[in-house]
Amino acid sequence: MKTKHFFFAALFGLATVSPVLAEEAAAQNSKVKVELDNPVKFTDVRDAYMPSDKGQVANAEILRDYIAKKSAEYVPDGYTLNVTVTNIDMAGDFEPWGRAGADDVRIVKDIYPPRIDLSFKLVDSAGNVVKEGARELRDLNFMMKINIRTTDSMRYEKALIDDWISKDLKPVKAG
Repeated sequence: MKTKHFFFAALFGLATVSPVLAEEAAAQNSKVKVELDNPVKFTDVRDAYMPSDKGQVANAEILRDYIAKKSAEYVPDGYTLNVTVTNIDMAGDFEPWGRAGADDVRIVKDIYPPRIDLSFKLVDSAGNVVKEGARELRDLNFMMKINIRTTDSMRYEKALIDDWISKDLKPVKAG
């Protein structure tokens, strides 16, 4: 009997929280627009040694969504951030040698650093460009840093994005 009450209480809680989360997501989405410039042509967003277009696009979209979510936290109300990702080269690579069946394992070594190229434009509510530029995000020491996302397969790329956001967008919010 208690399980039934708990189930309905949880269902009610989700029903009341979901519209709030949806509104928050919509507000963030209106502040940030992230475009992928031909993700199939990116240097390396592969999902396997012999990649599929669908897998490559899915990996690029994960990073696109991460950029949108994280940068929305730093974009002031009334402002709009437009980001165009022009290239991604994920950390590591799929090496062709090894044992059978291991060709779908991304090997991460310091000789394969993550790289992301993007351009951005931050516009205020009056339509004035507050900040814009093109960035080539690189971190040759990516394996030397402490990273709390130990189970995230895109932890190195997300750390690059976090660094870019803290450098380019954080001062705008504070000012």
